[in-house]
Amino acid sequence: MSDIQEVMGQMIGALNEHDLEAMMRCYSPEAFFVSPSGKGEGADEVLSFWALFQEAFPDLQLTPWRKCTCGDTVVMEWILTGTHKGPYLMPDGEIIEATNRGITIRGCSVRNFENGLIVTHCIYYDQLELLTQLGARLILDRPAD
Repeated sequence: MSDIQEVMGQMIGALNEHDLEAMMRCYSPEAFFVSPSGKGEGADEVLSFWALFQEAFPDLQLTPWRKCTCGDTVVMEWILTGTHKGPYLMPDGEIIEATNRGITIRGCSVRNFENGLIVTHCIYYDQLELLTQLGARLILDRPAD
Protein backbone atom coordinates (compact mmCIF):
# COMPACT_ATOMS: atom_id res chain seq x y z
CA MET A 1 0.00 0.00 0.00
CA SER A 2 2.87 2.41 0.64
CA ASP A 3 3.83 2.10 -3.05
CA ILE A 4 0.35 3.32 -3.98
CA GLN A 5 0.64 6.28 -1.60
CA GLU A 6 4.04 7.13 -3.05
CA VAL A 7 2.70 7.02 -6.62
CA MET A 8 -0.28 9.16 -5.59
CA GLY A 9 2.09 11.75 -4.12
CA GLN A 10 4.21 11.70 -7.27
CA MET A 11 1.12 12.07 -9.47
CA ILE A 12 -0.26 15.05 -7.52
CA GLY A 13 3.18 16.67 -7.35
CA ALA A 14 3.74 16.23 -11.09
CA LEU A 15 0.27 17.60 -11.88
CA ASN A 16 0.87 20.68 -9.75
CA GLU A 17 4.35 21.16 -11.26
CA HIS A 18 2.90 20.70 -14.78
CA ASP A 19 5.40 17.93 -15.46
CA LEU A 20 3.65 15.67 -17.97
CA GLU A 21 6.58 13.25 -18.21
CA ALA A 22 6.58 12.65 -14.47
CA MET A 23 2.79 12.27 -14.49
CA MET A 24 2.95 9.63 -17.18
CA ARG A 25 5.48 7.60 -15.20
CA CYS A 26 2.63 7.04 -12.72
CA TYR A 27 0.41 5.38 -15.36
CA SER A 28 0.56 1.90 -16.82
CA PRO A 29 1.13 1.86 -20.62
CA GLU A 30 -2.34 0.28 -20.89
CA ALA A 31 -4.03 2.81 -18.60
CA PHE A 32 -7.67 3.76 -19.11
CA PHE A 33 -8.86 7.27 -18.22
CA VAL A 34 -12.41 8.67 -18.00
CA SER A 35 -13.61 12.17 -17.10
CA PRO A 36 -16.55 14.40 -18.01
CA SER A 37 -14.21 16.01 -20.56
CA GLY A 38 -13.42 12.78 -22.36
CA LYS A 39 -11.74 9.42 -22.14
CA GLY A 40 -8.46 7.87 -23.15
CA GLU A 41 -7.15 4.37 -23.63
CA GLY A 42 -3.42 3.82 -23.40
CA ALA A 43 -0.61 6.11 -22.33
CA ASP A 44 -0.67 8.27 -25.49
CA GLU A 45 -4.36 9.17 -25.10
CA VAL A 46 -4.00 9.79 -21.36
CA LEU A 47 -1.02 12.07 -22.07
CA SER A 48 -3.03 13.89 -24.76
CA PHE A 49 -5.88 14.54 -22.31
CA TRP A 50 -3.59 15.97 -19.64
CA ALA A 51 -1.65 18.06 -22.18
CA LEU A 52 -4.86 19.64 -23.51
CA PHE A 53 -6.19 20.27 -20.00
CA GLN A 54 -2.94 21.89 -18.90
CA GLU A 55 -2.88 24.01 -22.07
CA ALA A 56 -6.33 25.32 -21.14
CA PHE A 57 -5.36 25.87 -17.47
CA PRO A 58 -1.57 26.40 -17.35
CA ASP A 59 -1.59 27.33 -13.65
CA LEU A 60 -3.67 24.30 -12.68
CA GLN A 61 -3.40 23.22 -9.03
CA LEU A 62 -4.97 20.19 -7.39
CA THR A 63 -5.49 20.22 -3.64
CA PRO A 64 -6.42 16.84 -2.10
CA TRP A 65 -9.19 17.11 0.43
CA ARG A 66 -9.89 13.56 1.57
CA LYS A 67 -8.38 10.24 0.55
CA CYS A 68 -9.39 6.65 1.16
CA THR A 69 -7.38 3.59 0.16
CA CYS A 70 -8.91 0.13 -0.09
CA GLY A 71 -6.57 -2.52 -1.45
CA ASP A 72 -5.38 -1.35 -4.88
CA THR A 73 -8.00 1.41 -5.16
CA VAL A 74 -7.66 5.02 -4.04
CA VAL A 75 -10.64 7.37 -3.86
CA MET A 76 -9.77 11.02 -3.45
CA GLU A 77 -11.87 14.17 -3.13
CA TRP A 78 -10.11 17.31 -4.31
CA ILE A 79 -10.37 20.94 -5.30
CA LEU A 80 -8.97 22.03 -8.66
CA THR A 81 -8.10 25.67 -9.29
CA GLY A 82 -6.70 27.42 -12.30
CA THR A 83 -7.08 30.22 -14.83
CA HIS A 84 -8.53 29.60 -18.28
CA LYS A 85 -5.71 30.88 -20.50
CA GLY A 86 -5.86 28.47 -23.44
CA PRO A 87 -8.39 26.63 -25.60
CA TYR A 88 -10.64 24.22 -23.68
CA LEU A 89 -11.78 21.25 -25.74
CA MET A 90 -15.36 20.23 -25.03
CA PRO A 91 -16.42 16.57 -25.29
CA ASP A 92 -18.42 17.38 -28.45
CA GLY A 93 -15.33 18.83 -30.14
CA GLU A 94 -16.25 22.49 -29.65
CA ILE A 95 -13.56 24.76 -28.25
CA ILE A 96 -14.00 27.48 -25.64
CA GLU A 97 -11.30 30.04 -26.27
CA ALA A 98 -9.41 31.49 -23.30
CA THR A 99 -11.57 33.63 -21.02
CA ASN A 100 -8.92 34.46 -18.38
CA ARG A 101 -11.51 33.45 -15.77
CA GLY A 102 -10.50 31.58 -12.65
CA ILE A 103 -12.05 28.23 -11.82
CA THR A 104 -12.53 26.35 -8.57
CA ILE A 105 -13.96 22.88 -9.10
CA ARG A 106 -14.73 20.25 -6.48
CA GLY A 107 -14.42 16.68 -7.63
CA CYS A 108 -13.56 13.09 -6.92
CA SER A 109 -11.19 10.59 -8.51
CA VAL A 110 -11.05 6.81 -8.34
CA ARG A 111 -7.72 5.23 -9.29
CA ASN A 112 -7.00 1.52 -9.53
CA PHE A 113 -3.42 0.30 -9.39
CA GLU A 114 -1.59 -2.77 -10.67
CA ASN A 115 2.11 -3.33 -10.10
CA GLY A 116 2.41 0.12 -8.54
CA LEU A 117 1.00 2.01 -11.55
CA ILE A 118 -2.39 3.56 -12.31
CA VAL A 119 -4.39 1.29 -14.63
CA THR A 120 -7.74 3.06 -14.41
CA HIS A 121 -8.39 6.66 -13.47
CA CYS A 122 -11.96 7.93 -13.33
CA ILE A 123 -12.62 11.59 -12.56
CA TYR A 124 -15.99 12.95 -11.50
CA TYR A 125 -16.90 16.64 -11.29
CA ASP A 126 -19.84 18.87 -12.15
CA GLN A 127 -19.20 19.88 -15.75
CA LEU A 128 -21.95 22.52 -15.58
CA GLU A 129 -20.11 24.12 -12.65
CA LEU A 130 -16.95 24.35 -14.76
CA LEU A 131 -18.73 25.71 -17.82
CA THR A 132 -20.61 28.27 -15.75
CA GLN A 133 -17.35 29.50 -14.23
CA LEU A 134 -15.92 29.83 -17.74
CA GLY A 135 -18.95 31.90 -18.75
CA ALA A 136 -20.02 29.43 -21.43
CA ARG A 137 -23.44 30.06 -22.90
CA LEU A 138 -25.38 26.86 -22.74
CA ILE A 139 -28.30 26.12 -24.99
CA LEU A 140 -30.54 23.74 -23.11
CA ASP A 141 -33.61 24.00 -25.28
CA ARG A 142 -32.16 23.25 -28.69
CA PRO A 143 -34.75 22.37 -31.29
CA ALA A 144 -34.60 18.79 -32.49
CA ASP A 145 -32.86 18.32 -35.84
